[in-house]
Amino acid sequence: VSRSWKVLAEDEVLWYRLCQQDGYLLGSSIAARSCWKLVLKDCRARECTLRTNWKNRIGAVSQLQYELGKILCDVHSCDGVVIAGYTSGDVRLWDTRAWDYMAPVLEPLRGPDDTGAPPHVSFVRINSALAAAAYEDGTVSIWSLMVGREPIHRYQHNQRIQALALASEGAVVATASGFEVKVESPNDRGFWQTTETFEIQKLVNFLNLVPDVMGSPVTVAAAGDVVYLLKSPDPGKVLHSVYGQPITCLDVSASEAAFGVKSFGWLLNEPNQILLYNLETSQCLKKLGNSLGDFSCVNLQDSPPNMLVTGNKDRRVRVYDLRQSEALCSLHGHPLGVSAVRMDDWKVVSGGEEGLVCVWDQRMGTKLWEMHARHPVRHVWFNSHSLITANVPDEKTPRGASLTDDDLTAHRKHRGVIYAYEFSAEQLAGESVLPICRSSYDEVTGYNYNISLTVPYDDI
Repeated sequence: VSRSWKVLAEDEVLWYRLCQQDGYLLGSSIAARSCWKLVLKDCRARECTLRTNWKNRIGAVSQLQYELGKILCDVHSCDGVVIAGYTSGDVRLWDTRAWDYMAPVLEPLRGPDDTGAPPHVSFVRINSALAAAAYEDGTVSIWSLMVGREPIHRYQHNQRIQALALASEGAVVATASGFEVKVESPNDRGFWQTTETFEIQKLVNFLNLVPDVMGSPVTVAAAGDVVYLLKSPDPGKVLHSVYGQPITCLDVSASEAAFGVKSFGWLLNEPNQILLYNLETSQCLKKLGNSLGDFSCVNLQDSPPNMLVTGNKDRRVRVYDLRQSEALCSLHGHPLGVSAVRMDDWKVVSGGEEGLVCVWDQRMGTKLWEMHARHPVRHVWFNSHSLITANVPDEKTPRGASLTDDDLTAHRKHRGVIYAYEFSAEQLAGESVLPICRSSYDEVTGYNYNISLTVPYDDI
């Protein structure tokens, strides 16, 4: 009824600020769009559609297979780019953001003495610029995603590598072999070199690089029942140590470290817990959980602020608010222990030892849907519109995996599998339905391979 109020309500600055408050198009200037009210409406409608697709499992799913790689050893992903290492020694990339992308095989830098069968891949890691792989013979190869398929750096350990860590941003790689932790990064001129070498007293089980660190890199290593904070002025600083209580999982954020501690039966006053430490002060901030089972995985870095999600061998997924000790919700739906977890502000995705991937509504505490594959789930990653899961076999040399010793492929049931799900509305037109169900119904007859079909022009 008021023209003045109408002009004020349609003001571009007002709607631009509302867009920025909701987190849409943060890098855009106000002059980039002509009608910010419609932009906000479209963004909210798209987000609502995405959430509906997630909840009802409406989307396209594809398998990332590489037959010549034999058996899957390790998988990692970053922003939709997936890296996988195989028992054939091959390391392969997929870019799930482009469906017609041909996955390259990253070539190892083999020396003149490297004869015979290539070693298995032990670990792979990827970030936005680099890919790294550790092999069974103690070799580490590092590739640049911008340059090509040849490694830009390679170094060797004398013993088998127990853990590999790659910085979430930047060019820093850390590896643990024997009682040594080595940190490699390029210098000012771009030449790779060993930045730090740390000697510790026990074999490393878990290794993480602290993200967003200015200056020299900081590494957190869990070895047996000791957690070390490794940085250059103070080598081998012990963050946590309780004799007879081994560390079962580890994750770090920019300022904190969270790890699971296993207790034994005679220590009834100390159940299995998640301990949260401040990396600046080295003080224990919080003791979370009171569980009979061991905590098998924890995710602190990718969780919302003040939140933490854990998986346990007692088959439960627990979500914690770091401002209180009790779990916000405890989700039970895996037949065996939980092996991988990740969460955002409304959902939790978990993977189990039995091969089940479960998607949970965090507020309701209910399972939305599940998918099953043969091997344990070792990697889970998702963003607003896509999900990547990896089922990695525990048995790398199964009996009868190939028909003959000269066969270059392994049987499908032994290989393991990587799934990529896409929930965005733009991708769903032709891929949301299985090919056998995509019938145009504009042809009167079709070749039916001599099978009596109820609808003969269906696509087989």
